[in-house]
Amino acid sequence: MASSSSSGLTFKLHPLVIVNISDHYTRVKSQTNPPPLTSTSATVNGVEHQQQAPRVYGCVIGVQRGRTVEIFNSFELLYDPSTHSLDRPFLEKKQELYKKVFPHFYILGWYSTGSDAQESDMHIHKALMDINESPLYVLLNPTINPAQKDLPVTIYESELHVIDGIPQLIFVRSSYTIETVEAERISVDHVAHLKPSDGGSAATQLAAHLTGIHSAIKMLNSRIRVLHHYLVGMQKGDIPCENSLLRQVSSLLRRLPAIESEKFQDDFLMEYNDTLLITYLAMFTNCSSTMNELVDKFNTAYDRHSRRGGRTAFI
Repeated sequence: MASSSSSGLTFKLHPLVIVNISDHYTRVKSQTNPPPLTSTSATVNGVEHQQQAPRVYGCVIGVQRGRTVEIFNSFELLYDPSTHSLDRPFLEKKQELYKKVFPHFYILGWYSTGSDAQESDMHIHKALMDINESPLYVLLNPTINPAQKDLPVTIYESELHVIDGIPQLIFVRSSYTIETVEAERISVDHVAHLKPSDGGSAATQLAAHLTGIHSAIKMLNSRIRVLHHYLVGMQKGDIPCENSLLRQVSSLLRRLPAIESEKFQDDFLMEYNDTLLITYLAMFTNCSSTMNELVDKFNTAYDRHSRRGGRTAFI
């Protein structure tokens, strides 16, 4: 494998691709349900076997404008590494579905997980050359390394090199930059804030966040009450009038949004009525479900009684 690419292409990787690959790997790893071990190796019949992490495979899609390749999204692939077989109908179906939603996106290459590119990866790489004559390879390293500061993502290109007089395709590293749009920045920021930083659960973090908001609103309410009592006392003459303070209060009130308009009242009443309607419908649904269960129980009990007494149910 060569050290760097000489194609001159500029790669831009979006965070959604990294999140998708990480989610795919996490789901596959959790579904395998490995036995709880204190180390990464297991001993079977006196022989130590190193446990291998599962690998996942998928396609990356995006656009290419001139010499700039931008990777926007990804989807999973059904690939059997033991037989090097790719599920073509599944790939074509996924490609058709994504083409309907993103007509400008094309398959740029594929992704997998691991610490480094392997020789067996060239099989799936060559299998995708009929879709893209020069596919790229995005590799995510799921191993946690606290000392590593860069993202554990590597992008490879394939180049034809002559080795020992035989032309061979090899993987070469390519540099890339992270490109984000507004929606991705908001999503990543939301996930980062909800991520447990002290070992607690996400529910604990959310409860702490809501508690902080409640405390802030409570403090704001108390300060508004103090200011209101002060102004009432000033109006009654119990407190000397201070024009500088009144100007500050007036400036503060002007910053608040005007909510006394007729349009606001109409919109507010509409939202309020919609909320009440949904609440009433939920209550009616709950009452109907409870009544249905009661009727079923009554019919069951009455049927048993009618078999003994010769009568039939009337409900």
